Amino acid sequence: MGGETVPSAADWKIGVDIGGTFIDFCALETRSGQVASLKVLTTPDDPGAELMTGLSLLAEREGLDPAAVTRFVHGTTVGVNTIIQRKGAPLALFTNAGFEDVIELARLRMPETYSLFCCRPEQLITRDRVFGIPARMRSDGRETVKPDLEAVAAAVASAKARGAVGIVVAFLHAWRDGAQEEAVKAEIARLAPDLFVFTSAEVWPVIREYERTTTAILNAYVHPRIAGYLTALEQRLADRGVPARALLTKSNGGVMNAAEGKRACVSMLLSGTASGVIGATWFARQAGEKRVLTLDIGGTSADFALIIDGEPQFGTGEMIGEFPLYIPSVSVSSIGIGGGSIASVDGQGVLHVGPESAGSTPGPACYGRGGEQATVTDAMVVCGWLGHSEMAYGQLKMDAGLARAAVVPLAEKLGRSVEDTAQAILDIVVSEMFVEVEKLSSRAGVDLKDFTLMPFGGGGPMLAAFLARELGMSRLLAPRRPGVVSALGGLVADLRGDFVRTLFAELSAAVLPQLKAAAAAMVQDGRSWLAAQGHAGPADLRFSADMRYVGQSYEIEVPLQPAWLEAGNPEAITREFHRTHARIYDFDDPDGRIEIVNLRLSAIGAGPVLTFPEAEEIDVAAMPEREIAIHTGGTRKAVGLYRRADLQPGSRFAGPAVVAQEDTTVAIPAGATARVDSHLNLHLTFAE
Repeated sequence: MGGETVPSAADWKIGVDIGGTFIDFCALETRSGQVASLKVLTTPDDPGAELMTGLSLLAEREGLDPAAVTRFVHGTTVGVNTIIQRKGAPLALFTNAGFEDVIELARLRMPETYSLFCCRPEQLITRDRVFGIPARMRSDGRETVKPDLEAVAAAVASAKARGAVGIVVAFLHAWRDGAQEEAVKAEIARLAPDLFVFTSAEVWPVIREYERTTTAILNAYVHPRIAGYLTALEQRLADRGVPARALLTKSNGGVMNAAEGKRACVSMLLSGTASGVIGATWFARQAGEKRVLTLDIGGTSADFALIIDGEPQFGTGEMIGEFPLYIPSVSVSSIGIGGGSIASVDGQGVLHVGPESAGSTPGPACYGRGGEQATVTDAMVVCGWLGHSEMAYGQLKMDAGLARAAVVPLAEKLGRSVEDTAQAILDIVVSEMFVEVEKLSSRAGVDLKDFTLMPFGGGGPMLAAFLARELGMSRLLAPRRPGVVSALGGLVADLRGDFVRTLFAELSAAVLPQLKAAAAAMVQDGRSWLAAQGHAGPADLRFSADMRYVGQSYEIEVPLQPAWLEAGNPEAITREFHRTHARIYDFDDPDGRIEIVNLRLSAIGAGPVLTFPEAEEIDVAAMPEREIAIHTGGTRKAVGLYRRADLQPGSRFAGPAVVAQEDTTVAIPAGATARVDSHLNLHLTFAE
């Protein structure tokens, strides 16, 4: 497996995921079956320092030997935070003369079509650093105007004078032939070797110049910070004596080595959210659940995804801050609601929650780290659902007095009790999540009553049951360690490389040789990529194509069998397109002409097979450790407090109740019954 070394007496595999508040660790010693998990507060001022802290704690508490680490997989938010905070590299864009407004025009759509106050986002490359180069290639690949190298020299000088440290070269029809872009890149390297350069064709060679250009810009914008971060990460691991090559989780749910990550930065922008879905998929398969809605709540956001027939869903066009990302990604919907989201009352006396977050510094008021503004976590403490045990593996002790003090100013503005104000904060959070999930289910065309809700992250299990009730879902599954599901996702993830070739041709006998040649070349690229990652096992090659009826503006992705491409079988490809179109739109045209726009390949090298201990279920009523008081439904109630570590396979109990554990707290409302399965997953069933 890529990134692994020859095992010693012990064999540790570690998955790490960095969120807005905590860095999560999931470590497995494969020979003994020992599983260790951990949370450490992030260090925004020194990204990566918390990683070393976590390794030290694992060594101290679990006996981890750094020299015995054979797999180290790491997900990070450095890239996405760089874009959201607009702290990336100053860039210049070289494009065709006359097309300097490509990123300003985009697709001529406003972010909010019906809002009178909507405005376009400020671009990552300012207009004064966009340069038009006389050059032209036709859509069929014929060069009609060679790049003007004198214009390139003048543009390089101007770009440097305006502070650019990197250049993106994006020309028309480079998806057909990237030679013009490469010629300009070579000239820039000759004139200014101190500048880094990316071409659109090397980043993601797809048709449509805006999508190709903006993807290349995102890649270049985060390149210096990600490259610097990964270089420091590799050095820190080497200094700690970890022999395993660092692997990085990718937006597509797979992993790649750190060396590639320094150039293919755009592939890891959504690594954290994607690895969470991959971890949830692993747990779903283990529990026999085929249709799952995932809910990942961290300190700053809530992320939702669908698992259908045991597989995560993929797509393109995911948003990174205000910008679309056009590479294959695990489909995730997100809103700015998390455990650290700050509650406020506006000038009209209306209560709001988020998107501003207290993060890890200073964090929610109840953490006692200097935070004074009320957050979702503080509201949970005031209502009694939290605060009955230490959190984050003993690193945090909730202070109910500080939480209450933070909510008091809001209660005074609203003229309500502190408890009712805290409950209102939670109601708003559930309402915001409800709206987002309804959008997701509508787009996917699914009925959520057929799904199981799987919460994870530090905040997911706190709020999931309330959301499930509002959605009319009858089942909830909370994994044994919900707080580290994303870290586990990296641990079990496959190597996965995505490749694309734009064909833009009508499906007919005439295009079959071109289609077969493209497929064969992509297979070679995929196998070479896996070999470069250190993978020596079999490869799983999955083809698909972006296809449409002639005259349509946009495509659908159609899965294709490799045998159809090898044999040149247009009938099978046609049937699959009609079937997929009918499934999505409830319509197909058997006599319609069909175009293939892009051919896609995912080259997959299987990740490690992990097995966790399983015990026999014994039907027994669980006994609470003690009773606690919570505020729910406008009244104060006494409910049972259960310790997750004390719940045995087969244990059953009824809500309302609270289950406390090292990495999160599970809030169980009235009307729910709980059962622990043989893998120590907690299942909730809600009364009809």
